[in-house]
Amino acid sequence: MDMTASASIDSQPFHIEQYQQQVHEATAAVRDATSVQPRLGVILGTGLGQLAEEIDVEVTLPYDDLPHFPLSTVETHDGRLHLGHLEDVPVVAMQGRFHLYEGYDAREVTFPVRVMAGLGIDTLFISNAAGGMNPLFRRADLMLITDHINLQGDNPLVGPNVEDWGPRFPDMSAPYDPELRRLVEDEALQQRTKLRRGVYVAVVGPNLETRAEYRFLRNIGADAVGMSTVPEVIVARHMGLRVMAISVITDECFPDALHPIDIEDVLAAAAEAEPRLTALMKGVATRLPAVEESRS
Repeated sequence: MDMTASASIDSQPFHIEQYQQQVHEATAAVRDATSVQPRLGVILGTGLGQLAEEIDVEVTLPYDDLPHFPLSTVETHDGRLHLGHLEDVPVVAMQGRFHLYEGYDAREVTFPVRVMAGLGIDTLFISNAAGGMNPLFRRADLMLITDHINLQGDNPLVGPNVEDWGPRFPDMSAPYDPELRRLVEDEALQQRTKLRRGVYVAVVGPNLETRAEYRFLRNIGADAVGMSTVPEVIVARHMGLRVMAISVITDECFPDALHPIDIEDVLAAAAEAEPRLTALMKGVATRLPAVEESRS
């Protein structure tokens, strides 16, 4: 695909007013297509689209039907926006996300998060596929992300700031909401689902890492490595959203016992973990009203 043609936002030069207008137009297009007023946003990662089937969908909007939306170029990402209800919670779910390695910049990657916030969500659930570097992790484990490291060399907040969206210097001392994390841990205990916890490091990709790179990433404090999530979390926190994120460990990235892996292996591991991830996210969704009541 010609990424120059598919990129929907003119970022050379970047005009913040134009970007704002594009977000508003995309948000309005979604509002016009549905009566759902979502409060929960969901981003589904590689091979993790099963949760979309659990949504009582009112409308499905292909990305290419929405003004200014990027187009997903990854074969395993369907590229559709679902609006409906998950366990009675009004939800907007992205089935397919965007990555820097596709040729998009960080503002384009996070464009849908700005739209979801404009639709009224206050909470964002994120899933991704990641390589496990913690020696205790195993293929198809679920890891609750407790913190992250950004090694992508880009940040969606670079450039002019929109004060209506958030502060110039947003705090990131707790990007993954502690209350939501406790909720996930409790739900995992109730479901008897093994749940790892750890730090996620984001790199650009699309190649996987060398043995030396895995050693480096582990030494700086990362438990899992992937190519997404961090830009979306930064924008979500900039806009005041609560965030919860879970990685599916799709391969074991131990430098002294490293084996070649391909996309089929990644998808197989994601498929093995997907029922547990889906049940866990559904269970957490049912508990969201209780979280809101505890805050009021």
